[in-house]
Amino acid sequence: MTLSFSYLQNQFREEEAEAIWAKIKPIVTSGSFTLGRELRDFEEAYAKKCQTAHAIGVNSGTDAIALPLMALNITGEVIVPAFSFVASVGAIVQAGAKPVLVDVRDDFNIDPSAIEAAITPRTDAIVCVHWAGRPCNMDKIMDIARRRGLYVIEDAAQGLGSLWNGRSVGSYGTAGAFSLHPLKRINVWGDGGIITTSENFLAERLYRLRNHGLLDRNVVMQWGVNSRLDTIQAVVAHHVLGNVDRSIAACRLLAASLDNMLAGVPGIHIAPMHPDAFSNIYLYTFLAKNRNELLAALNKRGVEAKCHYPIPLHRQPAAESLGYKRGAFPMAERCADETISLPCHEFLSMDDMDTQAAVVREFYETVGAEAAE
Repeated sequence: MTLSFSYLQNQFREEEAEAIWAKIKPIVTSGSFTLGRELRDFEEAYAKKCQTAHAIGVNSGTDAIALPLMALNITGEVIVPAFSFVASVGAIVQAGAKPVLVDVRDDFNIDPSAIEAAITPRTDAIVCVHWAGRPCNMDKIMDIARRRGLYVIEDAAQGLGSLWNGRSVGSYGTAGAFSLHPLKRINVWGDGGIITTSENFLAERLYRLRNHGLLDRNVVMQWGVNSRLDTIQAVVAHHVLGNVDRSIAACRLLAASLDNMLAGVPGIHIAPMHPDAFSNIYLYTFLAKNRNELLAALNKRGVEAKCHYPIPLHRQPAAESLGYKRGAFPMAERCADETISLPCHEFLSMDDMDTQAAVVREFYETVGAEAAE
C-alpha cells in the first residue's frame, strides 16, 4: 500500500532501535528480566502521565481489564458496550463475571442512559471503553456509579493521552486498563498492558495478583496469576512514552485536516467531539454508507483503510449463550456495518490526507451519480 495503516517500520527505524538497544543492554548483563528496577521506573512515569497514584505493568491489555475485576472479587454482572474489541467482554468472562451488553452512541462510546437501564441488583461494575481514543462521558458514568454503588473499570486500551474535562482517561474509575500491544499508542516489542489506579488497597492487591499472589519469595497471600510486564518491554514502553505527546499532536493536526476536507461529504458521518473531550486520535474513524465498497476503493488506490469492527460483540458466536438477538443494539450494529478507519499517524503528511480525502469524495460523487441515473 502507498499509505500504510501501520507505522511500526517508521517508528522503530534504525536510530530509534539503537537507542532502545542501548537501554536494554544493562538488563541483559544483569539478568533482571522480571520485576526489574526499569519496570518500576516505567510504572512511575506512566502513573504520572495518567494522573494516578499507581500504575501496575501486566502482560496484556486484556489482563489489565480482568485483573482489577479479579482483585475486587467481582463475580456478578458487568455492564459493557456491545461495540468494542472482543477483549472488553473476554476479560470479564476471564475474571469469572457475567457481561451485560448495552448500546453505544454515534461517537462509538457507551451510552450512559443505556447503562442506567441495564442495572439490576446483580450489577457489580461498569466497563466503559474509550473507543479509538474518544473519551467517554466520564461525568455521567461516574455519577451513575456513585449513585448505584458500582465499580468502574475504564478500558483505555486505545486512550493514552486522551482527556475528559482536562483529566486523563484511566484516572476516573476504580481502575484504568491500557494496552501496550504493538499497534497501540504506547507499544512494545511483543505484548503488554498496564493498570492505573489511585486506590492504594487495589494497587497492593494488583502488585501481588500479577505475581502469583506472592508477598515475598515464599509466602502466597492470595491465589494469583503470572501476568508481569517483562522488564525489557518496560524499557521499550518507557522510551516510546517520551515521544507520545509529539505523536499525539501530529495525529491531531492530520485529523483536523481530514475533518475539514471531508466536511459535507454526503454518505459519511463524522461524530462531533464533545467540548469536554480531548482525543489522542488513536484511530481516524467515521461512519460510511456503502462502507465495504468505499473500503475496496480506498485499498485499490493504495490507501490501507481498515474496518473496526465488522461484527458487534452480541453477534459473535462466542456470545450466543448471552441470549442477544439481531437488532438488540441498533447503534452498535450500525457501527459494525458502517465504520471505516483511515491511516492517520505521525509518519504521514498533509498531502497524504488530501489523497485519502480525494478518494472518499470521488467515491461518493460516483455513488451519487449512479443513484441518480
